[in-house]
Amino acid sequence: MHTGRRYTPLEFAIWTRKDILWMLILSTIPTILYVLGCKFLALPWQPIAIVGTAVAFLVGFKNNASYNRIWEARQIYGSIINDSRSFAYTLRDNAGGKNAIAVKRIFYRHFAWLTALRFQLREPRTWENQTTERFAEFRKNHYSVPEANSKMEDELKAYLSEDELEYILSKKNKATQLTAIQSEELGRMKAAGEINDFQWNLLQQSIIKLTDDQGRAERIKNFPYPRNFASITTYLLFIFILLAPFGLLKEMEKLGDGSFLEGYTIWLTIPFATIVTWAFHTLDTVGESSVNPFEGSANDVPITQISRMIEIDMRDMLDESSLPAPISPKNNIVL
Repeated sequence: MHTGRRYTPLEFAIWTRKDILWMLILSTIPTILYVLGCKFLALPWQPIAIVGTAVAFLVGFKNNASYNRIWEARQIYGSIINDSRSFAYTLRDNAGGKNAIAVKRIFYRHFAWLTALRFQLREPRTWENQTTERFAEFRKNHYSVPEANSKMEDELKAYLSEDELEYILSKKNKATQLTAIQSEELGRMKAAGEINDFQWNLLQQSIIKLTDDQGRAERIKNFPYPRNFASITTYLLFIFILLAPFGLLKEMEKLGDGSFLEGYTIWLTIPFATIVTWAFHTLDTVGESSVNPFEGSANDVPITQISRMIEIDMRDMLDESSLPAPISPKNNIVL
């Protein structure tokens, strides 16, 4: 998540510099050929404008869908914050207080669940963008992904016993199995009379809410923006970028008619075509940069920071004095 006021123009220019170069080339070639006498290259701008209108609708639709996905992801982690806090104080106040061994064990197992979930959500998918050169370069120069710099096994060691750690690491969906162990322990506590039926039901409802939160996060992670919409947007955008300079040739040439600039305004095709095509392409790229809100991009939901915040809150409920430090932004970016 970017925590500054905005990305700087320089960051945008560097991020899209290769696109700018290609669009300059695609604008320059037809302009030079037109000046050299290939007047047939000039196309009427009306059909190109129709294609541009279609592209604008598709790019707008994609960006709206991207925003909805990232906002839903943030809502999910907002629910995880609230559900974790309510689970924590309900457990503490109904299962023996802040000094009870079982309470602390369940608290720490919840930290393990938060850890396993964020590692699972950061796992790469074939449709994600972070392996592409543009995003990899920006990441290298501005921030790092915590889950890429450590191993889940090493972080889980701080929260689980050796037996539980070995058991969890043998499972495919580790976060789900940690929740299952939580439910199993609550059932044992109920059978042993440590909590009554009403208290068990309250705690079990919290477990169910956390399971629902995990499932909603996994749905966004494992279901991409539909490939048919993504594909048609890319193809039409490419056609528009290719044709736009040809549609501007005659219009730019007419600008100088009857003035001292006659014969020279044709060269304005290059900057104007580049600006127009860059705007469309960059809008599409911006949408693509936020369509997968858990992939580790600069626009991700900060699930690592949120998980640390929850851990600090829950440890504070146990009156622990040695609390982990909050995660701060680096270059205005926090994950």
